[in-house]
Amino acid sequence: MRTPVVMTVGMVLAPCALLLNLVSTLAPGWRLVKGFLDQPVDVVLYQGLWDMCREQSSRERECGQPDEWNYFTAEPVLVARGLMVTSLATTALGLLLASLGVRCWRDKPHFVLAGLSGLVLFAAGLCSLIPVSWYSHFLRDRDVLPAPASPVTVHVSYSLVLGYLGSCLLLLGGFSLGLSFAPWCEERCRRRRKASGAYPRRSSISTVSVDWPEPALTPAIKYYPDGQNRPRGAASKREVGFRMPRPPPKAYTNPVDVLGGEAAAESHGASSHTTRPYHSSLPCDSDL
Repeated sequence: MRTPVVMTVGMVLAPCALLLNLVSTLAPGWRLVKGFLDQPVDVVLYQGLWDMCREQSSRERECGQPDEWNYFTAEPVLVARGLMVTSLATTALGLLLASLGVRCWRDKPHFVLAGLSGLVLFAAGLCSLIPVSWYSHFLRDRDVLPAPASPVTVHVSYSLVLGYLGSCLLLLGGFSLGLSFAPWCEERCRRRRKASGAYPRRSSISTVSVDWPEPALTPAIKYYPDGQNRPRGAASKREVGFRMPRPPPKAYTNPVDVLGGEAAAESHGASSHTTRPYHSSLPCDSDL
């Protein structure tokens, strides 16, 4: 059996999300602070969850800077530390379950484990999305996230963007793997239906066949000589209509020989030569 598409998508997105969240958690780039009055113009300060780095002209980078504004004690930073670490651990557990459930080298994957891994990965995506969104909401609030006073400005840095991407990929990958429950649920419902002896599903009203009674046909007026070629059961039924008379003969026949007088006239015509013509009392063919 080929690996379903939903499993393949989840197995591709989950490791990418794990890598992005790992970089986002460890890299000191959640917030960018610049515009210090007592320092050169090109000096910027990168603030993360575990460390601060000072950079000048993209050439010199010094990490381990002192926390002069109690940035690491801010509530969004502390919550982000705990939730991001939890998200990483949950993602690793979800990938372990996914690798055991998908098992591309077997004929049929384990749909329950694959679906369970999708739920775990989806929860890991929520655990990483919550601190990233909360931190972004209070990014420029100097009371919640301490920072030097104006004209110092704060901006979003690359780690926060990677955290957003990793969280979205985890949510998509977890949802995709969670769809593996569908074949398992379908098979279980089919077995339960067979075990309970449920009746088959009735067809819809649009496919019901209705046998309407055929209307009685009006009997045709036909002539059946001597009762032959009658339909079956015609003798027992009451006849409707009237019997047609027999057709008359097609030609006229005369039993008397109408040419007898003409033959006698021809035999006496040559000898008598009378002016009185011979008239026959019988009709001939010309008269007809």
